[in-house]
Amino acid sequence: KFQFNPKLGIDNPALTLTEDTDGEGVGEPRFYLLTKESTETFGFCLHEELGCQGHVIRQIELGGVAQRRGLQDGDRLLQVNGHFVDHMDHLRVVQKIKASGNQVLLAVLDGDSYEAAKSLGRDLSQMLPGDIRPRLCHVTRDKSGFGFSVSCPEGTKGTFQLSVLQDGPADRAGVPPGCWLLELNGDSVKSYSHTQLTKKLKQSGNKVTLLVASSAVEEFYRLRGLRVTAALADTSRLPFKARELHLVKGPAGYGFLLKEDDCSSGGVGQFLWDVDVGLPAQQAGMKEGDRVLAVNGESIEGLDHEQTVHRIRAREDQVTLLVIDPAGDEFYHSVRLGHGPALPG
Repeated sequence: KFQFNPKLGIDNPALTLTEDTDGEGVGEPRFYLLTKESTETFGFCLHEELGCQGHVIRQIELGGVAQRRGLQDGDRLLQVNGHFVDHMDHLRVVQKIKASGNQVLLAVLDGDSYEAAKSLGRDLSQMLPGDIRPRLCHVTRDKSGFGFSVSCPEGTKGTFQLSVLQDGPADRAGVPPGCWLLELNGDSVKSYSHTQLTKKLKQSGNKVTLLVASSAVEEFYRLRGLRVTAALADTSRLPFKARELHLVKGPAGYGFLLKEDDCSSGGVGQFLWDVDVGLPAQQAGMKEGDRVLAVNGESIEGLDHEQTVHRIRAREDQVTLLVIDPAGDEFYHSVRLGHGPALPG
């Protein structure tokens, strides 16, 4: 038996609906939004076992939030943050969970239903909804405005649907037509009136960041009692990108220093400095002032300087760093995404 023990996850309360099994003895997938503190774990292990198909949930911590939310020993993991993983290499799936930082959305199927579905030759990916991620979009105003209008049922608060002008700024930024607005510049709009929202938009100047969800995505979360958060969002359309740097150590080392410092927007981070000309770090695209988000595919959120250095040194002659420049770092903090964009993997 191969066992990998990353001690994955403790979460905040999140209602999970369990559907009745169908006539063929195959139940429906269950969804769990797990949120933990930086010093906590997700409260379970993921195993790959001989004679047992799939990625198996094991060793659920007694009394931990994962257990209280309903994860069961023997559940099979089907999806991580909206990505189907049943067909993936086991270590890659573990990495995807670790790379999620402090929040992850999991879809699981009970062991008996998983085995039944496999024996029936079912395509497990077809049991899951399509793209269930909300979307973060950064819109820059042009002479015609932001390129969207807002409608709100009379006498209500916090329910805003967007009409998007074709080929306008919002459309080019990836805002879907008819989507629902959830956050404006990192703040929930749940308590806003239409007048308050209009005022906030005017105060935004020439740029605004929107967390939006299509009707299908909004319904998916609402029916399961799960809160849509920016941490789960598709950030691929944002102008600020993290960079993955792969370094192979040379005779003189990697050619950079790591130091712990205060982030401009609060908190403490690990930053890259003294990048030597001509050595592997510079050749890989490292720039002084970059903040490290992940080492070898694992988020370093919550780690101190010594722990981060240990991660970097874990492999003798190479390391892969996910970094972001100061402008991007400040942006992600401004929209309440202190961990930066979603990590690849």
